[in-house]
Amino acid sequence: MTTLDLTTARIGFLGAGQMATALAAGWRNADCVAADRISAFDVSTAAIEKFQQATGGKIVGDAGTLLAESDVVFLAIKPQHLSPALGSAAGHWQRRHLAVSIVAGITVKTLGELVGTQARVIRVMPNTPCLIGAGASAFSLGPTATQDDGKLVQKLLSIGGIAAEVPERLLDAVTGLSGSGPAYVYLMIEALSDGGVRMGLPRELATRLAAQTVAGAAQMVLQSGQHPGQLKDAVASPGGTTIAGLHALETGGLRGTLMNAVVAATERARELSAG
Repeated sequence: MTTLDLTTARIGFLGAGQMATALAAGWRNADCVAADRISAFDVSTAAIEKFQQATGGKIVGDAGTLLAESDVVFLAIKPQHLSPALGSAAGHWQRRHLAVSIVAGITVKTLGELVGTQARVIRVMPNTPCLIGAGASAFSLGPTATQDDGKLVQKLLSIGGIAAEVPERLLDAVTGLSGSGPAYVYLMIEALSDGGVRMGLPRELATRLAAQTVAGAAQMVLQSGQHPGQLKDAVASPGGTTIAGLHALETGGLRGTLMNAVVAATERARELSAG
């Protein structure tokens, strides 16, 4: 089995939707994967057109052709469409192929059964901020995937943010936290903006200030290396405005509510995996 190299591997997408387009466009924009090494197949004409416009990649007419022209194949389709799509690719998988699934709720075991014994499998949980190079992804290796396969996938995912290898049993928790997490943050940004409007700020300005505040605070955590509690305490002066606001958040149960959101999303991800 030949070790795959980021500088030469041909990458195909079975499914050319938003996440596939975001990943491929990010690689091309970062000059990490040339357009002539990217290809895709999708039954949706609209998806294909957007993919090609954003990435410059090649569009092929069927799954068999995609596999013939790819070394790494990203499975980027809806769970209910996975079996039919892979059925059309049956018999085309070879030992050189690395199948990378971003399909929600489909386990490594199920992926292995669908793909067959020829290809290696890696399961990935990305999130939508990879669209702008700020994603948070986690991945798990299938039993036949090699450490070199893992390194290749980590490099690809890290181009669009951060990526960490985890045991598969933790991927549902990753789904509940970073997979679903952007929606929680959007809700918080909207609520902060509403608060600003309530106190007299114009809506556009309130939303910009709220979004930039969240972005800046996140970068402070990532770049300073300090615990979020330390950074919070540095802002909260004795008897000041921030501690008054924090008191209101604690009274409203913000911490517990956010924790419950992660738990609820994780449990739903487990239900989907089991189903």
